[in-house]
Amino acid sequence: MRVLVLTAISIVITKWVLMPIRTDGSSMLPTYTPGKLHFVNRLSYGARSPVRGDVVAVQLAGPHVVYIKRIVGLPGERVAIAGGQVQINGTALSEPYVRHRRLWDLEEQTLGLREYFLIGDNRAISDFGRAPVNKILGKVVF
Repeated sequence: MRVLVLTAISIVITKWVLMPIRTDGSSMLPTYTPGKLHFVNRLSYGARSPVRGDVVAVQLAGPHVVYIKRIVGLPGERVAIAGGQVQINGTALSEPYVRHRRLWDLEEQTLGLREYFLIGDNRAISDFGRAPVNKILGKVVF
């Protein structure tokens, strides 16, 4: 009976509370290294909204493809990238976690009321873009 109860609890926790994910790729270096197991707290945004700097799991390309990215732009903000430096509402964003920058630009764009701007920490190779709040699965906790 204990085994059944523990199995049921484990399934509930890993499906609806702490979702295990394994990083693949180097877009979040040096913060997260490829091949490591991490957990996403799926309940982290039940009582509050995501904030700038949160590392989140986002599902943009299908039911089994999950990306880990950092939130840099919040709903309603103007986001641009100039020479590899993220700018929010015309002001350069302080990003001490970024180690490698590529000199690329993105014209200023205004995020919708339920959109976030996500980007990886390894700016030499990372992709970036907008994500609606309903595609954010939760906050990466460890």
